[in-house]
Amino acid sequence: MNLQPYIERILRARVYEVAVESPLDPAPALSERYANRVLIKREDLQAVFSFKLRGAYNKMAQLDPDARAAGVIAASAGNHAQGVALAARKLGIRARIVMPCTTPGIKIAAVRSHGAETVLFGDAYDEACEHALQLAERDRLTFVHPYDDPDVIAGQGTVGMEILRQHPGDIHAIFVPVGGGGLIAGIAAYVKFVRPDTRIIGVEPEDADCLHRAMKARRRVMLKQVGLFADGVAVRQIGKETFHVAQHCVDDVITVTTDEICAAIKDIFDDTRSIAEPAGALGIAGLKKYAEQTGFRDQTLIAIESGANINFDRLRHVAERAQVGERREMLLAVTIPERPGSFLDFCSTLGRRSVTEFNYRYFDEHEAHVFAGIAIAPSGGDRERLIDELRARGFAVTDMTDNELAVEHIRYMVGGHAPRLLNEVIYRFEFPERPGALLNFLSLLSGRWNISLFHYRNHGAAYGRVLMGLQVPKAEHRAFREFLDATGYAYADETVNPAYRLFAGGNARR
Repeated sequence: MNLQPYIERILRARVYEVAVESPLDPAPALSERYANRVLIKREDLQAVFSFKLRGAYNKMAQLDPDARAAGVIAASAGNHAQGVALAARKLGIRARIVMPCTTPGIKIAAVRSHGAETVLFGDAYDEACEHALQLAERDRLTFVHPYDDPDVIAGQGTVGMEILRQHPGDIHAIFVPVGGGGLIAGIAAYVKFVRPDTRIIGVEPEDADCLHRAMKARRRVMLKQVGLFADGVAVRQIGKETFHVAQHCVDDVITVTTDEICAAIKDIFDDTRSIAEPAGALGIAGLKKYAEQTGFRDQTLIAIESGANINFDRLRHVAERAQVGERREMLLAVTIPERPGSFLDFCSTLGRRSVTEFNYRYFDEHEAHVFAGIAIAPSGGDRERLIDELRARGFAVTDMTDNELAVEHIRYMVGGHAPRLLNEVIYRFEFPERPGALLNFLSLLSGRWNISLFHYRNHGAAYGRVLMGLQVPKAEHRAFREFLDATGYAYADETVNPAYRLFAGGNARR
């Protein structure tokens, strides 16, 4: 492929009237973990928190006066939309943006804040794009494609130009998030022309891998559907022009899971204190997978952090899935005998491992089922070792770590009403959030009263909050209160709380 025309377009690209040369920041924690020099290209620091304004502005700055007067239209899940809206305001052009109905609210609000008109249509980019093309023809507007346009590709290619200027030494590989392919086509064209030995590796979600499948088939393919977690790359088919460039300039494509994306968001935060959106963290997720699979050491690996437009409420999901994605949490279903002391025996087997979650509810007098999340080392066989230890103590264990139903739903549904009268009292406790705190409490309990309900989740605060039900006969209530006072832990009696009576109990007798 003759890359000269793209090099000329990239060198002439008009982007710095709205874009900044984003920094190439070191990632010390990732570098140490993978024994490579890891650098992050911080496109999240652009005015619209994404690289997209580069291509949008470069395209629109070159429109003739008649096209500018008529106005432009675009389709986007959010980042390209913001780029078009900002470029339109800067150039004095009227802009209309068609966005999928699933677009995060933060991106819709940002587009409107730049003065653009928004139209919500469809559930994914492709439906929005088809509608935008129809409106463009009807209203004689210029369609600003988010990726499949030479001027847009050239604008994004300035990211590659900056990387090579900022890091004149050898670069083993650059990891680029892929949606429609504009960013990877622009970077690949420039880098392969200037430094052909540098590997260009695309990264896609497993459920939106349009480039990965196209490269394998050697032709563009249409995905039947795409996952929406990484909404910025939720594209069913790679662009025609972008695929043409990718076929000649992209060395490989890596796919990653949602959990691996969440873990990468956490990694970026740990190293930069910035919060990437799911699509923006794809580069780091792919870099990590590549480093683990190849075992390369002492190389320079660069990932593009392509955007930071994430809804705040999505962070809850990201935080919960990051531990699983990093293989730092295991989920176990464990059957224990229903007798005083068995719960203590189970916790003693866990030792000083940090517990991320406990769910348990009394079912019958023979056995109980515990659902537990346990922090583990990401390597070194800690997961297998713990399962072996539990089984050696006579506990039946099922590893639920890779069970999507358990991870996404069942862990939050364990519980319900007990099947018969229990003489149950319900208390909330606060434990110092440190290894062994729960075990110390259970040791003080010493098997005197049977635990009938238990729920704990680690929220990363200084104190862990526990809800516990115990079978305490009425005659022993005074002794039980004296025991609680002696422990020194903060507690509250919740036995008459309507939430408990409606959803978990109601059979207790005071």
